[in-house]
Amino acid sequence: MTKIEIQSQKAIKVENLSKYFGEVHAVDEVNFSVNKGEIFGFLGPNGAGKTTTIRMMTGVLKPTNGQIQIFEKNVWKDPIPIKQIIGNVPEMANVYPDLTGMQNLTLIGELYGVPKKINKERAEKLLKQFELFEKRNFKTRKYSKGMKQRLLLCMALMNDPIILFLDEPIVGLDVQSAKIIKQLLKEYNQNGTTIFLTTHDMEVANELCDRIAIINKGKIVSLDTPENLKKLFQEFQEIDISFNQGINK
Repeated sequence: MTKIEIQSQKAIKVENLSKYFGEVHAVDEVNFSVNKGEIFGFLGPNGAGKTTTIRMMTGVLKPTNGQIQIFEKNVWKDPIPIKQIIGNVPEMANVYPDLTGMQNLTLIGELYGVPKKINKERAEKLLKQFELFEKRNFKTRKYSKGMKQRLLLCMALMNDPIILFLDEPIVGLDVQSAKIIKQLLKEYNQNGTTIFLTTHDMEVANELCDRIAIINKGKIVSLDTPENLKKLFQEFQEIDISFNQGINK
């Protein structure tokens, strides 16, 4: 199938996006856009609406209101071409435990229709990049959490995506795995991959992101570069950011 023509400089456009679960407004009238080639962070405490938003953006969860466009294509009206150009690592995702690392990757490649020779070459390249090549023939039930997370990123990259969606990609990882993932995300971004990630960790957002949207109770409360957000919160010291208790004034 033909991939989407990449013409717009706006990789993602979200307008008036809402998701209600009964009387709970998990996401409430959210608006933002992501530029092609940037790393955009969605920062907020647990329960702020980060995962609900990313699930709607990747076509997993249908919005109550609003729309999401990826390179000017509506996520819900044009799902097939959009899924061809995105990679996704959801929160709480898992690998196939009875398959080896290599088998996990080649299976995903086959599902995307990657030609056999390219599929194997791409899988080997990714395993080397993410420092998993020596364990490629081990069943993944023997992998550590950090190794599994690295493999999930490899799986998300098997279709050579233009946009990568990551829900809390660093949380709970060992230092080495976190370092490898952050470095490779920077490298992929430098090579043109647009990245949208959620995190509750200000340091992760500051280190990786070109721009950050802070979300709390389903609403975006601020959106700017890390540098400008730092200045804002230094200037208004009465704003207390606590990602255990939410954002309070």
